[in-house]
Amino acid sequence: MNIIWGGVGDSAKNKAIAGFVAAHIDGCERGFADFTTLGVMEEGRLLAGVVYHNYSPEAGVIELSAAATSKRWLTRPVLKAMFGYPFDEIGCQMAVLRVSEENRGMAEIARRFGFTGHRIPRLRGREEAEIIFTLTDNDWRAHPVNRR
Repeated sequence: MNIIWGGVGDSAKNKAIAGFVAAHIDGCERGFADFTTLGVMEEGRLLAGVVYHNYSPEAGVIELSAAATSKRWLTRPVLKAMFGYPFDEIGCQMAVLRVSEENRGMAEIARRFGFTGHRIPRLRGREEAEIIFTLTDNDWRAHPVNRR
């Protein structure tokens, strides 16, 4: 697996990765604005993508949205790159994920990586709650994946 980066230096790649992620997330038809992306390639095809958006440099907070067509993409090198960007490269103190309460698989993954969940009723519409997951830089650095 290879990690690739989009961003202002490669706007076509940036848009392609963001489009992949948006196409795989229910309710994300509008896509993203002002974003940077990370992609995971395998055998010449995009396997997964992460979109970094809603960046608030004043607060040191950025939102991540991710999607994949395989569960094998979350390797140690990908995780280190995925969280290295917000915490090490741009100096964020917190990363945020928004997850439908119906997406139990993603909620479990977020908890395994140290995120803390906050359930907000009706945030995805009248009938659906959303869980706002937060991960501080301290919690990320204390995670077992960083102990090597």
